[in-house]
Amino acid sequence: METKGERGERGGGLRAAVERRSAAPVVFLHRLPRWTLLAAVFVLLVVGMAGTGWVAAAGLLVLAAALGWFAYLNWPALDGSGRLLRIAALAVLVGFALGRGIGRF
Repeated sequence: METKGERGERGGGLRAAVERRSAAPVVFLHRLPRWTLLAAVFVLLVVGMAGTGWVAAAGLLVLAAALGWFAYLNWPALDGSGRLLRIAALAVLVGFALGRGIGRF
C-alpha cells in the first residue's frame, strides 16, 4: 500500500495535477514584463471598485481567482502568517465582490 508521500513523489494527486497544468501559464506570466501583471491587477481593482453591479463583481472575482490560484500553488511553502494573510485577502475580495454584485457597496 502506498502512502500519501509516496503518491506525491510519483506525481499523483490533485496538487501534482494542478502544478502540472499551471506550469505553462506560470512560465508565460513570468516571461511578461513586470509591469504587465501589475497593470492587470490595477485594472481589475479599478473595475471592481469604480464599476457597478456584476461588472464590478466580475473584476474582483477574477482577481480573487488569480490570488487563490497563486495561493494554492505556494501553500506548502508558506508559514502560518502567510497562509492567514492569503485567506484574509481572498475573503475580503470575495466579500467585496458579493457586495458589489448585490448593490450593497
